Amino acid sequence: MQHLIRTDDFTKEEIEELLADAEEFSKGGFHRILQDKIIITLFFENSTRTKSSFEIAAKRLGAEIVHLDVAKSSTAKGETLVDTAMNLDSMGPDAMIVRHQNSGVPQILSTNTKASIINAGDGAHAHPTQALLDLFTLKQHFGNVEGKKIAIVGDIKNSRVANSNIELLTRFGVEVILVAPPHFLPKTTLRTTHHLKEIIDEVDAIMSLRTQTERHSSQNYASLKDYASDFCITEELVGDRDIILLHPGPVHRNIDISDALLADKRCKVLQQVSNGVSVRMAVLKKLILNS
Repeated sequence: MQHLIRTDDFTKEEIEELLADAEEFSKGGFHRILQDKIIITLFFENSTRTKSSFEIAAKRLGAEIVHLDVAKSSTAKGETLVDTAMNLDSMGPDAMIVRHQNSGVPQILSTNTKASIINAGDGAHAHPTQALLDLFTLKQHFGNVEGKKIAIVGDIKNSRVANSNIELLTRFGVEVILVAPPHFLPKTTLRTTHHLKEIIDEVDAIMSLRTQTERHSSQNYASLKDYASDFCITEELVGDRDIILLHPGPVHRNIDISDALLADKRCKVLQQVSNGVSVRMAVLKKLILNS
């Protein structure tokens, strides 16, 4: 049984096949190849986009979705997560989509279930389907991404999206430059800078990240406005450069990206959301049909 816990659970060849499927699915319509399959969603952390995206992906493939209301589940009564997963697994689902605030939970569950486990985000560790949809979006725009440069900007140290993108994009030959204040930078061998203006003339894309205020043990900036003055992606910064802009959402307007740039055709945020459904359809097909 194959799981998707991290992007490196799939080989480069598998990812190319998956993105070819996503391209086919992006043409729209229903592909009822997962009729009579059951998928359980286990979201222990709030989610709007990712949860809806997975549910729409599953429905477009004809699968049945069972959503566990975590607040009312037995985990709230003291049952362990593993016990909950094992009990649900005994009911015979084909896949479980798991989001949890603690890193490592999907990995632990994958060793205790027969169903495929798909990591929909665990703590600051990984968010593999987000990275896959980001790669898909970049490939749609550039064709071949090898040799392209992308700046990942913001709270990189606390970002599961950054972790997954760094692994995946570098594997596909993209040069990743990390742009953040010192306390938001992880230990890394990648090129880093604290100043957007230093790299703006050489990058092909910018990925802005949401400031992870809920994952900080202390306030690192006096205000988000102070952070924005250094790291918000603005019209003044980008100018007329041929750069595309990505963001995993939700966007803090005028903190992460300015209103004007969000409305700019170079901003691919809504295309990312659309691509998320296609990519997740491809992931569900791969794990449920091909495992």
